[in-house]
Order: sequence, then C-alpha cells, then structure tokens
Amino acid sequence: MRSPVNRHRLWQVAADAGLIVAAWVLAWYLRFEGSTRPVYYNRYLEWDVIALVLAIKLPIFVAFGFYNRWWRYVSTQDVWGAVRGVAAAAVAAFLVFTLLDFHPASVPRGIWIVDVLLLLALVTGSRLLARTLIERPSAGTIIARGKEVIIVGAGDAAQLILREMLKNPALGYTPIGLVDDDPRKKNLRLHGIRVLGTTGELSHLLRDRRPDELLIAIPSASGEVRERIVEIARAENVPVNTLPGLPELITGDFNLTGQIRPVEVEDLLGREPVEVDIDSIAGYLTGEVVLVTGAGGSIGSELCRQIARIGPTRLVLVDNSESGLFEIERELVDERGFRATAAVLADAGNATKVRQVFETYRPAVVFHAAAYKHVALVEANPVEAVRNNTLMTRTVADIAVEFGAKRFVLVSTDKAVNPRGVMGQTKALCEWIVEAWGHQEDTATRFCGVRFGNVLGSSGSLIPIFRKQIARGGPVTVTHPEMTRYFMTIPEAVQLVIQAGAIGGRGQVYVLDMGEPVKIVDLADTMIRLSGKEPGRDIAVELVGARPGEKLHEELWSKDETVTPSSHEAILLVTRPPIDTSWLEEELDTLQRLVEDGETLELIGRLNTLVAAPRRAFVSGDGAGAVKTAPASESV
Repeated sequence: MRSPVNRHRLWQVAADAGLIVAAWVLAWYLRFEGSTRPVYYNRYLEWDVIALVLAIKLPIFVAFGFYNRWWRYVSTQDVWGAVRGVAAAAVAAFLVFTLLDFHPASVPRGIWIVDVLLLLALVTGSRLLARTLIERPSAGTIIARGKEVIIVGAGDAAQLILREMLKNPALGYTPIGLVDDDPRKKNLRLHGIRVLGTTGELSHLLRDRRPDELLIAIPSASGEVRERIVEIARAENVPVNTLPGLPELITGDFNLTGQIRPVEVEDLLGREPVEVDIDSIAGYLTGEVVLVTGAGGSIGSELCRQIARIGPTRLVLVDNSESGLFEIERELVDERGFRATAAVLADAGNATKVRQVFETYRPAVVFHAAAYKHVALVEANPVEAVRNNTLMTRTVADIAVEFGAKRFVLVSTDKAVNPRGVMGQTKALCEWIVEAWGHQEDTATRFCGVRFGNVLGSSGSLIPIFRKQIARGGPVTVTHPEMTRYFMTIPEAVQLVIQAGAIGGRGQVYVLDMGEPVKIVDLADTMIRLSGKEPGRDIAVELVGARPGEKLHEELWSKDETVTPSSHEAILLVTRPPIDTSWLEEELDTLQRLVEDGETLELIGRLNTLVAAPRRAFVSGDGAGAVKTAPASESV
C-alpha cells in the first residue's frame, strides 16, 4: 500500500507529465497557427515523439528534486530550482533530437524557445496556484478559521508567522493586517496581507478593526517599544501576545503554537539585543576543554548552552545539585545534540574532588558560577556562605593555577559593591581573590571577574516570586516603595560574561551596562497589569520592609573605583589598587579556621572588618615600580 507521501509524488509526476505534453503541443500550435503547416508538423505530435519528450524531461525533473517537496510549500528558492530544471530538460531534449537525427526535417528553433517558455510558465504557475488555493480561505470561512489577529512588525519574523498561519488553518489564526514603524511600508502586502499603518496609528486601528488578538513580531524591539504597544492594547482591551527572538524562529525547532506566548515583564524590561564579537569568543573557547561550576543553576546552565554552540572539545559540568546537573546534561545531550559533555556531581569547594576533575579533563577555561545567592538565606547561614562562596572560589582558583588553566572567569554581583550583608561581603572577597591571584607575576592563568545585577527569571528571584503571588491572588509583597534594582535577561548577561572572558586581562573586574534601575513597586504593578488585573483593586501590593542584608539601591561600582570603557560597549572596566596578596591569603586562612570551628559571631565580625578596611598594594611613586603595602586602616 502506497504511503500518502508517495501518492502525492505520483500525482505531481503525473501533473508534470501533462504539462510537458501541453507545452510541446502548444509550442507547435502557436508556432504555425495561421500559416501553412509544414509536412512534418503532425509527425512531431504523434504519441511516440511525445513519449520521447516525456522520457527525456521527466527524469531530469526528478534529478533536480522537483518531487522532494509539496507544492503547497513552494518557495522562491523552489521556483528558481524549477527554472534550472526546465532549462536543463530543454537542452537535453534539443541534444537528443539533434544527435538522433529523428526526422529529415529538424525541429525549428522557434519551437524550442516557445516550448521552454511555456513549460516554465506551466511548471512554476501550477505550483504557485496550488499553494494559493490551499492557503486561501474559502468564502464564508474567514471568521470560522479562528482568532483574527493584527501583527505588529512587517519584517522577517512577521513573514515567517504569516506563512505559517496561512498554510495551516488548523492553528486557528486569521491575520487581518500588519502594523510597522516604517511609514514607507503602508499599504504594501506581505503574503497578501496589507500593512494597515504605523505603530503610531495602532490605537485607532485596534478600534476600527477590533481584532481578537495583537501579536508582536519584532524580535529586536526594545522593552520601551513593547511596553508602549502593550499599553495601547490594554487601553483598547485587546489581548497581546509576542514571539521570541529571531534566532529561535529561524531554527528547525520553530513551532508557531509553541512560540506564541503572552507578553511577560521580561519583554518589557529587555533592551536591544547585545552585539557579541563571535570571532573573539570562538578564539578562546573553540577546541578547548571548558569547565563550568554551578552548571545546574540559572547562570551556569545558560553558560553551558551558549558555550556548547561555540564548539569546545569538551564541556565539563560541575554541580552539587543532582536535579540541576541532570537537567542541563539531558538538555545538552538529548535536545541540543552536544554529546561532548562530562557531568560531575561534586562540591566545587572539595579540593580533593576538584583536583581529580582537573587531572582527568585538564580544562583550559574555567567559568566559576557556583555560589549561594539568596540574601536572606545567606544572612541566616554565614558559615556556609563563606565556605561555599569565598573559600570555594579560592579552592577552584588555586587548582586552576596549579594545572595551568588559561583563563578563570568569576561570575560576581553588584551586591559586592559597598556590601551591607554576608552575601555581598563573601562575593567582594571573591573579587579580591580574582584581582590578587591575577596580579601575581608567576601566575600564567588570566583571572577576571564579571559583576552584574539581578537576572530576570533566575531561580528564586524576584519575578518568579511575584508571579506566584499574583497566581494566588495576592498580595504581592514589596519591601520598600523606593527600592530599586538593576535587571538583565539571563542570555544577555551570559553573553557578556563570555565576552568579558575574551577581553579580560590580569586580575581585572568588569561590570556590565545594566541600563537604568527599576523601581520594585513599579515592577509589581506592571506584572499585575500584564496578568489582566489592576494593582490595588484586584490584587493588593503590600509593603513588608527590607530584609536583613538588603540595600535600598544597589550600586555597580563604588566611589573609590574608576570605571572606563572596554573594547565592548556594554562592558565597563573597573580599576582600583590591587589587594595585597599575602595579607589576603592570611585572612582567608583565618576565615577557613573560623568556618571549620563554626564560630559564627567571630566570623561575622571578621567579615565586617575585612571588607571595611582592605589592605591594598600600590606602586610607589619613585618610578622604580616597587610594590608597597597600604595598612588596613588607610584608604587607598
């Protein structure tokens, strides 16, 4: 029994056979209609000659892949393929008839020209007609096909969406118009759908057309643009959905029903896509063994995804969370097809285990993303925070130097700037380790740290908490009406972390351009409105006060730090006098003893003293380049 695909191909072959015959007969008819027919006219229209033409041309059509795709999905590329196939078939037929000396009177040259033109028109026209008839809605079925939608955007993404909607009525979407920022596109048509106007006219277009849904199909749109569109749609009571970025749309994983989703707060806070220097990134990751600590976390897992695309020899995943490590390994291997992974279930603070990992895999690049990050929890567990954040960083850094790793990249946080709590203090010490180890002349490993603020949607972060509170009907808890935070999407932050690893020098700390800080109370209001409710009326916003260790406003750099541009516009270099390495090693030894003894109060006091008055090294002013040490009480 023939499969539906084979039956479809047979119908296509039969249809093309009919077109070949029609073109051949019409060519003779048009060439000699109204004039005296030559004696051999009828001979070339006999069935044996027509069968010969078919025998020549149809195999060439098959060889050019005419039947590897359905006519309903024909594209511009397919049409050009048809042009090449028809031309090749015409040349082959001409050569066969010439070489065989089939008839004393040869076929007139005009016949060959008319035949190829007619066949080309019939072959391409039949395919375009088939697609048009299949995609065109039947009379009286426009509304019945599903939701009427206006699409914002008339670019590549909109073209993909329109084509999918039109060729697949089962999706339940009927596009009734497009809107675009470019006024020159007004009244143009994309797949037969007209551009109704610009986004400036969106309000009255929604009132006049009353669509069931508005769909944002501008992957590069900034959060400000998206927010303006959402506000207009809310005012007109029209639901808004959006698409992900264009790179996701053009992969083989694109599925319209799976990609269209409601607008989230991440879309409104997002900025224009970050431009990443792929060549510089590929230069230090391609063909190398790369190790990521905290690989199962929000930042670590995204690091793994993006590094895997670049093509390292092996990607070593280290995490002490079994479930997180299992998920990222399964995703890389099963879903993304990157099999050069090694998942190591281990505590990165365990020197013996980490040394074994380095002995086995010899990583050239280390991304250290493992850390405890939840402020209140860390504040309540300072001993574990110092052990897992600060001492672990020293362990991994020491072993990276011991085994000659080329680069060590620390994932840091804005909480390390003028820290008020344990979380920020432990991460500040991590930055000091990077600076101090990186400035040692006998260290070949290039150390750098990357500092940034909150990432949108990371596990246990603010937005998922707000989302759960809204789903429960509230209240949404906000610590302080004036509290602000910096936000960045996880993919954007990770791209810049990898980029910073490419440009990082010896012991340098970089800070990512986080844009403008966002008021937390405004964030809560926006999320409530995106859920279709009104803050204060449908869902309460409750002020609960700041938690221990929290600051009202986070900072990206302190007053004693100098910030200068780097080679990447979204990455800034933070400079300050380096930490005295010998002093820092002694203090870390003291912290380790206090952690092992469980001396919580003494540990907290020691942290406060260290961070308040670090001992820094500086270059003397005598021009000799000698390094001196500033006492802990001095401000350098």
